[in-house]
Amino acid sequence: MGGERISSAEEESPPEETSSAFLENDAHGRKRNLIYSQILRSYDDPRIPTSDLEEAKSRILSYTPGAWIEKLSDYNVPETTSLILVGPKGSGKSSLINKISRVFEDGKYTSERAQVSYNLSVVDGTYFLQEYMIPRGSTSFCLYDTRGLSDASSDNMQMLKHWITKGVRHGELAIRNSDSSSVKARMKCKGRQSGYNSSKTRLVNFVIFVVNGLSVLKSMDSCDDGASESYIQMITKMFCCPYLSFRDDMPVVVVTHGDLLSVHDRARVRVHLGEHLGISPEKQIFDIPDESSDIATELTIIDMLRYALEHADRNLPCKDWFLDKSCAEARIAPLMRIVLLILLIILSLSVVSTHIHYVRQCRKPPNVFFRPPPELNINWHAIRHIW
Repeated sequence: MGGERISSAEEESPPEETSSAFLENDAHGRKRNLIYSQILRSYDDPRIPTSDLEEAKSRILSYTPGAWIEKLSDYNVPETTSLILVGPKGSGKSSLINKISRVFEDGKYTSERAQVSYNLSVVDGTYFLQEYMIPRGSTSFCLYDTRGLSDASSDNMQMLKHWITKGVRHGELAIRNSDSSSVKARMKCKGRQSGYNSSKTRLVNFVIFVVNGLSVLKSMDSCDDGASESYIQMITKMFCCPYLSFRDDMPVVVVTHGDLLSVHDRARVRVHLGEHLGISPEKQIFDIPDESSDIATELTIIDMLRYALEHADRNLPCKDWFLDKSCAEARIAPLMRIVLLILLIILSLSVVSTHIHYVRQCRKPPNVFFRPPPELNINWHAIRHIW
C-alpha cells in the first residue's frame, strides 16, 4: 500500500516539473532567438557615414590613460595603458594586431607589424611577448601579442598568473613547463639574440580574449568529436580564469575568421559564446573577420578598443594614501638618519672639546687664577705735610 502511494506521488509530480522546465526552456529559447535576430540584423549593410568613422577614430587617437575617470588624482594612472591579447594557438591574435594597426595608420598597404604564422605545424608561432604602440610612435596605449594557450590548463594558468601579477615586457620569452627540452633550448637561443632584456615591464590593464570563430562553430556542430568539443571547453575555462578579470569586468572577446563563415553562422557563434562565457553577445563579443576591411569592420575594431580602454580606466587601482605616506616617510627616513647622525657627531665633538678645555684649565697653578693684590706700604711720615 505504502509503496503504491509513493509510486502514485511520483506519477503526479513530473507534470508540474515538466511544465516548469518547459516554461523556463521556452523563455530561454525566446530570449536566445531575440538576441540572434538582433545580431543578425547588425550585419546588414548599415551604410555608415565616413564622418562617423573619422569621429570615432579621433576619439581613440586622442585617448590618454585615465580619460574615462573623473578624478585622476585618486588613481595610479600608468604612463601607457596596456592591453594584452590572450587566446588559443592559431586564434588570430597577430593578425588582429595588424588589422588594428592598419585602421589607425590610414593605409591599406601598410606593412604588417606582427609576424603572422600561416602554418603552425611548421613554424613556432609567437613565443616572445611583443609590444605594439597604437598608433606607431604614440605612448597612450599598447597591445601585447602573447603565446597561444595550450590544452594544458595548468600551463595556461601559470602563464596568465605571471603576466597579470608580474607584468609583461617586450621580448619576454614565454616558456611552459610542458615544453620539450629542444624547444626550450631553441627559444632561449633566440632570446639571447633579441636583446630585449632592457625593455620596460608594464602592468596589464585589461584583456582582449581572441577566439577562432571557425573552431567554435566546429565544436558546436560536432558534439561527438572530442577534439572539437574540447576547444569550447578550453576557452570557457580559460576565460573564467580569475586572473583575467578586473573586479567584476571580464575580458572583451574578439571572434576572428568570420570571413570563412556565413552571416548566420557568425551570429550563431556569438550567441553560443555568450551563453558559455556568461557575457553579452551584442555588447562584449566583437566579430572582426580577418580579410574584411570595410567601414563596418573598422568601426567594430574602434568600438572594441573603446570598450577595452574604458574598462581599463575604470579598473585602475586607487591610490593608497597610507601607503603613499609610508613610502614618502621611507624615502625621507634615510636622509633624516644622516642629519641626526651629523648632529650627534657635532654635539659629541662639542662636549669633548669643552671637557678638554675644562681639564686644561684645572691643571694650571692656582696663582694663575687667583693672584692676591700687592700689599700697600704707606709712609705716613713722608706724607704728613698733606695735612
